[in-house]
Amino acid sequence: MRKGSDMDAFRSGNPGTPDFRVKRYPFYLLNRLVSRYNLIIEGRLRTMGLDIPSWRVLMILGERSPRPAREIAEAAVINLSTLTRILQRMTALELVTTAPSPEDGRVTLVELTREGEEGLRDARLIASPVYEHVTRGLSPEEFEQLISLLDRLHDNLEPLVP
Repeated sequence: MRKGSDMDAFRSGNPGTPDFRVKRYPFYLLNRLVSRYNLIIEGRLRTMGLDIPSWRVLMILGERSPRPAREIAEAAVINLSTLTRILQRMTALELVTTAPSPEDGRVTLVELTREGEEGLRDARLIASPVYEHVTRGLSPEEFEQLISLLDRLHDNLEPLVP
């Protein structure tokens, strides 16, 4: 439980208080960061014919392929019907293939093609300098703290998910 001056530090970020200030609201700051990042990355990805949702799918499949579509949707933070449309576009571009799982025909497995692997490699080359630029000046300890804090905020929301 927060007390005294500890509580004051949180009041200006709490939309339920008269002290609320948008620039102290963590979710505004996170959204502002992601929006700016996406604006920069989107323009660069477009040069290779990719959009941000397709890039997310490539990055997720870059960790492990094939992968169930539902798992990709969860990792990409998009609903399954939206992912289905993204996968249709990516299949038409020959970046991925989809097939029923041999273990469970209700599960759709998504796999990178050779073109998808090349697209992933190119997208990583595009994204890497932006990542390097945005994280410059952070020490390894600060970076680990940032990741830890973001994970904690995410985990704190979990019980509230409908």
